[in-house]
Amino acid sequence: MRILIALDATPSAAAILQEAVARPWPAGSSFALLTVVDPYGFAKAPLLLEKAKAAARSQLQKAAESLEGAGWKTTTDVILGNPRRAISGYAAGWEADLLLVGSHGHGNMARFFMGSTARAALRRAPCSVEIVRVGAKEGDGGKDDKMKILVATDGSEFSAAALRSVANRPWPKGSEVKVLAVPELVLPLREFPYFDAAEVEEFNKAEMEHARAYAAEGEKILSGKGLKVSTEVPVLWEMPSQAILNEAEKWHARMIVLGSHGRRGFDRLTMGSVSETVALHAACSVEIIREHSLQSEAT
Repeated sequence: MRILIALDATPSAAAILQEAVARPWPAGSSFALLTVVDPYGFAKAPLLLEKAKAAARSQLQKAAESLEGAGWKTTTDVILGNPRRAISGYAAGWEADLLLVGSHGHGNMARFFMGSTARAALRRAPCSVEIVRVGAKEGDGGKDDKMKILVATDGSEFSAAALRSVANRPWPKGSEVKVLAVPELVLPLREFPYFDAAEVEEFNKAEMEHARAYAAEGEKILSGKGLKVSTEVPVLWEMPSQAILNEAEKWHARMIVLGSHGRRGFDRLTMGSVSETVALHAACSVEIIREHSLQSEAT
């Protein structure tokens, strides 16, 4: 597995690195630590730009020592450019499987105005992306080694890819995974006023059956992987993104994992998807899984 970690000079950088060092990874994994220095602010001070690059190199070398000490092959790089574009471009060129980026805060307003770099990574990166939030609040289990991972599924091939990603990676002993399938229920006389109550009831019944089947399939994918697996099918009249956020909050999840539906181009740049909504508002880390083969098929 090839893991790219984008680091800057903010306090969140230390949290990202700490999380990466603490987690187990597949055998043979390698890391690249990247800092992008935006030259725009140094247009009239080229000597300061060189100083900034040197400081960034020194910081990355020190950061690499912790990963190398854990036995992982690690490289570092400092490049010039706009971070919103350069990080995703570097991920493509380095053929990263997973990009880790930080979120600059855990409060409601900080999450709502999530850094433009993290938002751009979600929309532009060709690989899976994790927005890392560590120890967002007391009681979330952030100081324990074990993970509590909430995987949301809608029965699609993209959700299956997310489940396989979790199933095929090592996790700390005692880690738990909850498979959440949210039925998209409707209320009569609101969403579909031209249907009678019996028709809406039949629709909702079918939605519940589908959601239970999706949750059961997710449990099957995760079985035999040394994880404690449970399922949840909430009976709620709310948007899937809000149901996911509510369950993560209630269950004290350390990570939410979702599949990306392969949007590209203009659609990706303007998407208001479930994945992005959850990434913006979650109190914990959020990982959006993109499988290269699925992404190619979606273009």
